[in-house]
Amino acid sequence: MIIDMEYQYTGAGNLEVMQEAVNYNRYLASLVLKQKIEKSDALLDIGAGIGVFAEMIQQAGYVVKCLEPDMSQAKILMEKGYDVYASINEVAGNTFDFLYAYNVLEHIDDDKGALLQWVQKLKPGGRMLIYVPAFNSLYSSMDKLVGHFRRYKRKDLTTLCRAVGLTPIYKPRYVDSIGFFASLIFKYVCKNNGNLNKKSLILYDRILFPLSRIGDLFFYKLFGKNIFIVAQK
Repeated sequence: MIIDMEYQYTGAGNLEVMQEAVNYNRYLASLVLKQKIEKSDALLDIGAGIGVFAEMIQQAGYVVKCLEPDMSQAKILMEKGYDVYASINEVAGNTFDFLYAYNVLEHIDDDKGALLQWVQKLKPGGRMLIYVPAFNSLYSSMDKLVGHFRRYKRKDLTTLCRAVGLTPIYKPRYVDSIGFFASLIFKYVCKNNGNLNKKSLILYDRILFPLSRIGDLFFYKLFGKNIFIVAQK
């Protein structure tokens, strides 16, 4: 069965399965590590889950704090030794040099309002990386299962960032070109079941995702399963 590798920690089943996506997870963490962040910078992981990305980034020598409203996942983060905020309202303004949010914004009805709150927590000159699912045409049973309000295109992210006072450092890039077609197939084949298949995901992660990253070198302006942007306050 073709799977949609949309990253999401909603639901215990998908949480367990997505931890098997080692290449995908490593790639997402690398997006932050490529941003020339200083070791002394204050970083915030928004929607940190159980700390998969925070751990990889912290292992590279950075100090990461976490925002995670889910109490069970926040407990796991605290047991791992992270400082955890339960709400963005607990975060003081102008506190962080860098924020990152992997597949969070699409879960929020008022995405502009949420993004504005995040911006307020950045120091002047601070940066933010936003990674979200792409193209509403790919909206599937999985999106519905995990509570997505929407998917995004390049223009959507650019407009949204500028509306809250962020300046894109470079134009948004689509990610996972092969995943675009896998997601399209998933949409029509798995109309009533949004759960991930572990064996299919591992196959995709080990074989197809590395090939997809090669495709991204050519198609990042045109299409992909996901999209990200880095913008500055």
